[in-house]
Amino acid sequence: MPSRRPPSPQSPHQQRGIALFVVLVFVMLSMLLALWASRTSLFNEMVVGNDADYQRATEAAQALMQDAELDIRGELANGTVCTGTAPVCRQGSDIAKIPVEAKDIASLLAELEAISTGPRCKNGLCLKRTGNQDFWNETDANTGLDAMRAVGTRYGTYTGAQVGADDAPANPILRNTTAGQGGWYWIEVLPYTPDAANANLIAGGNANYLAVNVNPNVVYRITAMAQGRKDSTRVVLQQTYVRHRLKD
Repeated sequence: MPSRRPPSPQSPHQQRGIALFVVLVFVMLSMLLALWASRTSLFNEMVVGNDADYQRATEAAQALMQDAELDIRGELANGTVCTGTAPVCRQGSDIAKIPVEAKDIASLLAELEAISTGPRCKNGLCLKRTGNQDFWNETDANTGLDAMRAVGTRYGTYTGAQVGADDAPANPILRNTTAGQGGWYWIEVLPYTPDAANANLIAGGNANYLAVNVNPNVVYRITAMAQGRKDSTRVVLQQTYVRHRLKD
């Protein structure tokens, strides 16, 4: 009966080949894990950067909105009565003025209506916009975003508000005055007839209604827009503002 030979053990060369294969598998897995970690870190960095840019632009738009309110009230950035040299306080014969009395409304509207090309705005004061109200989404060369930027008002132009120094800067978006970058505001002048109040269209006869003590009879619509450091970041805020007069 023939004898069977026991199986011969694997040669040392074969054992080293298997070990190399196992090492290569572990190296590839480690590389995939490192790649996944780096992509996750990059994605998180992008999310944080986008959020920071949006928050910065939102703060800039809010500051522009407050600056427009001060402009309408004729006050400096500290809330005191506006005094200073042109263009602060809208001083200068060629600068459009905020209406203070009823007679000022007609002259301002006539000045704005005389503008025949482009947006009917001057120094940030505009007629009520016709057509599409969201001009920040418009590309029309005459009435779109680029045209509106050219007639918008930068932060502190008429209130004297400061944007900080290089060693102690304020919001960097407000400091950026490069064409197409930074922030602007526009004030639409919306006159109304005092007869509307008598018809209960503005204020009703009920004692719970807020009395409209306005002179001149103007409502303002303020639009503030801040362009973030990234082209895709843009914040637009709008509000209707009525300047109430305090009774003696």
